[in-house]
Amino acid sequence: MIKDKLKEKAKLNPKTIVYPEATEERILQAVSKILEEKIANVILLGNEEDIRNKANEMGINVEEAKIVNPETDERKEHYIDSLYELRKDKLVNRDEAKAILENYNYYGTMMVKEGDADGMISGSTHSTADTIRPALQIIKTKEGTKTASGAMIMEIEGKEMLFADVAVIPSPTSEQLADIAAAAAKTAQIMEMKPKIAMLSFSTKGSSQHESVEKVRKATILAKEKGLSVDGELQADAAIVKEVAEMKCSGGDVCGDANILIFPDLNSGNIGYKLVERLANCEAIGPIIQGLDKPVNDLSRGCKVEDIIDLTAYTVVEAQER
Repeated sequence: MIKDKLKEKAKLNPKTIVYPEATEERILQAVSKILEEKIANVILLGNEEDIRNKANEMGINVEEAKIVNPETDERKEHYIDSLYELRKDKLVNRDEAKAILENYNYYGTMMVKEGDADGMISGSTHSTADTIRPALQIIKTKEGTKTASGAMIMEIEGKEMLFADVAVIPSPTSEQLADIAAAAAKTAQIMEMKPKIAMLSFSTKGSSQHESVEKVRKATILAKEKGLSVDGELQADAAIVKEVAEMKCSGGDVCGDANILIFPDLNSGNIGYKLVERLANCEAIGPIIQGLDKPVNDLSRGCKVEDIIDLTAYTVVEAQER
């Protein structure tokens, strides 16, 4: 299974992951297992007494986790100075930077930026916007990448797939869709998948005419110019079912066998992955935030303990690749 593969790879070279939501029960339960299985080194943000007491009440062991209290951390002043330098075009003064870092998502992101952690995971009690905003402001996107996006790793009846964008851009342009496709191809490579990308629409190869269809057609052209193995515009069945693809489209190795689905907007992407995850009872990991210079990944607020462990394993593997 994809989850087992990620865990085994993570154990070969565990990286340090910081968790801002350190008193959340699911986080503590997951961290206990992560430490036991040696998937990652762990930093928990918060008051040490509060975290230890919570863990003891739950009857779990997080003794091997490093606990950093942002109120007393010796690196706090350095982070304040660094944040002010990074954001001084937006911040009035150093005191404003200090106030921002009272938000643990910002503090954890700063730890990743400064190399004191290799990645961050948040979102069990925060929205995606609360998780990704600090990352976009502090870590920013990779050189040559303009667009951050969210992807879900899905394993459906033994087949590994990626769905994107499921978390970030409500109404992407053609250029952004092409960027999302390129980022998903890189995510696939981390997963040791050969990328076969379908640009999804309600139309297949001109079967319908609409401005939203035209957007996907243009995105497909731009994605091909990036050297990607991509086809579009394709309806979902034409993208993943060979028998349907034979009737609706032909040529190449994408139609009927795509393993990366790029959705035309956030409505369809988010709804699509959640329906598949719940109704097909498939294995899902993410959302992964693609395109960032360093790993920051997001949990659904409806996540289970196992989801946190799986996303941690992916985040470690992502950090190993850097």
